[in-house]
Amino acid sequence: MDRTALFPNLNGILHGGDYNPDQWLDRPDILKKDIELMKKAKINCVTLGVFSWSVYEPVEGEFHFEWLENIIDNLYDNDIYTILATPSGARPAWLDEKYPDSLRVDAYGHRFHHGVRHNHCMSSENFRNKVKIINTKLAEKFANHPAIILWHISNEFGGYCYCDTCKKKFQNYLAKKFNHDINKLNKAWWTNFWSHTYGSFDQIEPPYANGETSILGLNLEWKRFTTFNMTEYMKFEINILRTISKNIPITTNFMKLYEDLDYYQMAKELDIISWDSYPQFHNDKESLEDTFFDNGFNHALFRSMKPNKPFMLMESAPGVVNWNAVNKYRRPGIHKLASMQAIAMGADTVQYFQIRKGRGGFEQFHGAVIDHLGTDDTRIFKEVSEVGDILNKISEVAGSVADNKVAVLFDWDNRWAVDDVKALAQETKNYDNTCIKMWQAFVKLGVDPDVISSDADWSRYKIIIAPMLYLLHDGEAEKIKKFVSEGGQILATYFTGYVDHNLLCYLNGFPGDGLKEVFGIISEEIDSFYPTDRNHILLKGYDNSIEVYDYAELLRVDTADILGIYEEDYIKGTPAVTKNQYGKGNAYYLACRVNPEELKPLFVRMLQDANIEIKHIPDGVEYHTRYGDRTKYEFYSNITDNAIMIDNVKGMELVTRTKIENEFLLNGKQVIVVKSEM
Repeated sequence: MDRTALFPNLNGILHGGDYNPDQWLDRPDILKKDIELMKKAKINCVTLGVFSWSVYEPVEGEFHFEWLENIIDNLYDNDIYTILATPSGARPAWLDEKYPDSLRVDAYGHRFHHGVRHNHCMSSENFRNKVKIINTKLAEKFANHPAIILWHISNEFGGYCYCDTCKKKFQNYLAKKFNHDINKLNKAWWTNFWSHTYGSFDQIEPPYANGETSILGLNLEWKRFTTFNMTEYMKFEINILRTISKNIPITTNFMKLYEDLDYYQMAKELDIISWDSYPQFHNDKESLEDTFFDNGFNHALFRSMKPNKPFMLMESAPGVVNWNAVNKYRRPGIHKLASMQAIAMGADTVQYFQIRKGRGGFEQFHGAVIDHLGTDDTRIFKEVSEVGDILNKISEVAGSVADNKVAVLFDWDNRWAVDDVKALAQETKNYDNTCIKMWQAFVKLGVDPDVISSDADWSRYKIIIAPMLYLLHDGEAEKIKKFVSEGGQILATYFTGYVDHNLLCYLNGFPGDGLKEVFGIISEEIDSFYPTDRNHILLKGYDNSIEVYDYAELLRVDTADILGIYEEDYIKGTPAVTKNQYGKGNAYYLACRVNPEELKPLFVRMLQDANIEIKHIPDGVEYHTRYGDRTKYEFYSNITDNAIMIDNVKGMELVTRTKIENEFLLNGKQVIVVKSEM
């Protein structure tokens, strides 16, 4: 595969993070020492200006960029590049005082006060005018500076605004969507129920916390609108920069499976995908391995948004965060493993929040490369330096990408709909975790699935796993039919195809919209379990029963073959797992919730039929691959403290520069990268 390096002028992997020199302008000695320490840590890039608006423009119309120019120049003279952020994530006090419509309104209709961050109204014209001025001046000043390699739009977009301006914009959005026909909206939202019929679009309000929250179509469209509105605002900032700065790519930093925004939609407007990774290592809710898998699923999600180029790890904590209920330091070796997991899964960067800890403020105790101690002999500094050294040794992987033939279908629309529907058991829907566990089961077979949306290009995949696909977008059923009929394999689960894009139930049986023919079954009912309830299923040809929990559907079989049956309760002997040949492909249906790892025989069969290599991966080892030109890079990470033997490997190990003929011993907390020619 062709390489697509994100930053060719760096000639390798970007290593750095958020740097806030504007907090230290009265300490030139510290600014000088920072550069010395960054070079010792093998840092080659920093992100500047994320929250610097009040320093750029301390009073309206008075601008100061000379300090920033000096910082950028000094960094560049020391071979450290700059990602330059627009400062719109947090506003100066003068702006909110003079233009109060810049402040958001909460779900109760109350205007926010000045403070915190990420609380602007994305529809406010006054706010946009101020952003346009500051962004224009930044771009005009620095667009041609050789140190600037990337524009960073604002920071961690999120949240809702319920102000009158956003409400009117929402009403116009709905009117356009429903062709200015209020009857179409009423029909789509089933508003006759509880006498909630609207007479005009002007009567529709957002789902205020003390207002209308019982119309599920309204709730869903409000979330869709918020993504639309936030994306439209983000494009506003992007267009300012692109008018002046045509050759510098643009990103913004996404967050872990963020609830409120459909990142698939926002990703379309960005040149590079980046995200902020803050896994809660060493928590008391899950194993260390599960924490890594959860983090890995997010890497796969963001990687898959632009699968033909690497993504960026924009923020991570080298030691500890300060905002969890319990802020626990990463144990020795974990920072290296987490950083290398990002690289293994397709990132070309490892970056941190933050380079130096601040003396005060909300994040004064958030982890950093340079601690309050200010020396290079702390444990965290040494571990960051070790990562920098490894990244230099494996620099040739930059630009290589994943090439996966299996994908897990994860949709924000579907997620919102599942969470909001008044059905099943309210506390155990767990759509996110269901997708993660399916993904994890394949990773343990040496396969690294992408995580894709319904409107993604499916042509590159041979197998698609679609957990709990409750909501079907317009045309999605036809897309599934085409995928399977042309030779693809799909595995759907309980709660598939119950409602359309507007959350109206399909008639004549689930899954709807013609998918009954693809899967050869009809779901007659779905039972929800109490935490103590259990059933079991038995797969054909296997002796061990598989435990069922949370949910079980009663199926009617038409053309499908039965691969597994229930063993207990009133559904005893009825189908639990089926397979239906449709065209050249196969459609599998799992009617109940089980631990996906116990479905290994089924997944192995699917992979073998798709001619996808299965690799034995020992417990405690993560395995991922990247491809570039005619080269393959295999990453092995041992998250345990024990040495583990890995076999059936040939190639050159890049970190130690040793040749591997067949097997090697992977020590505890060790990561190796094996290069082989294809």
